[in-house]
Amino acid sequence: MATFYEFGLNSEVVRAVTQMGFEEATPIQAATIPTALEGKDIIGQAQTGTGKTGAFGVPLIDRINIENDHVQALILAPTRELANQVAESLFKFGKYKGVRTVVVYGGQDMRKQIRDLKNKPHVVVATPGRLMDHMRRKTIRLGQVETVVLDEADEMLNMGFIEDIETILSEVPNERQTLLFSATMPKRIEKLAQTFMSEPKLIAVKSKEVTMENIEQQYVEVHERQKFDTLCRFIDIHTPELAIVFGRTKRRVDELSEALTKRGYRAEGIHGDLNQAKRDSVLRKFKNGLVDVLVATDVAARGLDITGVTHVYNFDLPQDPESYVHRIGRTGRAGKSGLALTFATPREREHVKTIEQVSKKKMTRREVPTYEEAIKGQQELAVEQLRGLIAEGGADAYRAIAKDLLQESDATTALAAALKLLTKEPDTTDVKLTGEAPLRVKKHRSGGSGKPYRSGGGRRDDRNRDRRRPGGSFRKDDRNRDRRSGGQGNRSGGQYRKSKQA
Repeated sequence: MATFYEFGLNSEVVRAVTQMGFEEATPIQAATIPTALEGKDIIGQAQTGTGKTGAFGVPLIDRINIENDHVQALILAPTRELANQVAESLFKFGKYKGVRTVVVYGGQDMRKQIRDLKNKPHVVVATPGRLMDHMRRKTIRLGQVETVVLDEADEMLNMGFIEDIETILSEVPNERQTLLFSATMPKRIEKLAQTFMSEPKLIAVKSKEVTMENIEQQYVEVHERQKFDTLCRFIDIHTPELAIVFGRTKRRVDELSEALTKRGYRAEGIHGDLNQAKRDSVLRKFKNGLVDVLVATDVAARGLDITGVTHVYNFDLPQDPESYVHRIGRTGRAGKSGLALTFATPREREHVKTIEQVSKKKMTRREVPTYEEAIKGQQELAVEQLRGLIAEGGADAYRAIAKDLLQESDATTALAAALKLLTKEPDTTDVKLTGEAPLRVKKHRSGGSGKPYRSGGGRRDDRNRDRRRPGGSFRKDDRNRDRRSGGQGNRSGGQYRKSKQA
């Protein structure tokens, strides 16, 4: 495996990368960086979690001339989360070289963005709609851009950004380097590449090179009305350090995060309708361990790179199999193991099979756990906490009290009482979730499985529009398009408990 010292990079860039803890390049980085440094166009086909931000970000920063005070590189990303994530990485890659990076997206104060752009950044990271807004206001000038990166191009296509991207690419110089990264290559993306790229080199990371082997994939078949209680039981059994629960709609995320909080879990939700300050607050608490369970929609979780996620729970099946791969890629990173558990109703069996075909890995079926198994998980957590305290020491102040207790009872009885006290009591708080209609798999005439659809029709939810309206006005980007399923509400009255001390 190649190291970053072998690419002939600027010493200040290598210093920054190694300080971030990166020593060996990932397959996509090893294949992309040398070609990108030559200034050639690249089509990179890779899933989230393969290191693609470093693949385009490191050579991009290396090629920046800090003596030139104009925008030299432009990165387009589908969501504000991914734009922030990319910008954060570029800040770190370029901090010793002195590269100035600015991020702009909808929902953020326009005046602040205009002030930032007046500081003559070398690199701009943006969502398409907000970038076009700045172009219309003439608060950004792209006439000297030398490199353009399209990150997660297929997702930008799904969100309806393709026309915006074509407009933007028409406004930047023809003599430029273009790097396009996409997990899949639909025909519209291929056409975009043919129109706006010059003899691009295709670099594809095979599925076996993605760190899927570190992720244990399981599924449980459960009726809609039983899903929440089943989720609580699994959380109690697994006692995850950090977990992400995926819901299909913003309403689902709000209800799930509220229900988990009522049951005593440290949970918060994130979706496209939250303002940026709230999003940043939730993610900061999750990264710092103040929140154990993050409930999210697919779009809100795009581009999140949070270390230490041990479990992913697909409470609702994703709209398409490719999204499943993106979801579970939030765990099993940096060589660590992870677990992905998917909830499917009996009417969603075919969709589970479709996901297995796309991910090229069969899921292990799990049975709905019992109340006793949930309690056992909490007991094991209590034992671990006790052992940890013993190993750390610092309990000397309690020795005199312990000796007094041992005069009143034997050691086994005293220890059993301590474990009972540490083990959280079952939480029977009643919660109410609105039912979601099951996903169906639409069959092609050839008999193959096509894309899933929601019964009852309607537009895909949680889509980032960020598009120009007729008349020249702009929509805010990253709006959750919640679609009501019309499902009946249900009440979950099971007895389950929280996994950690709130």
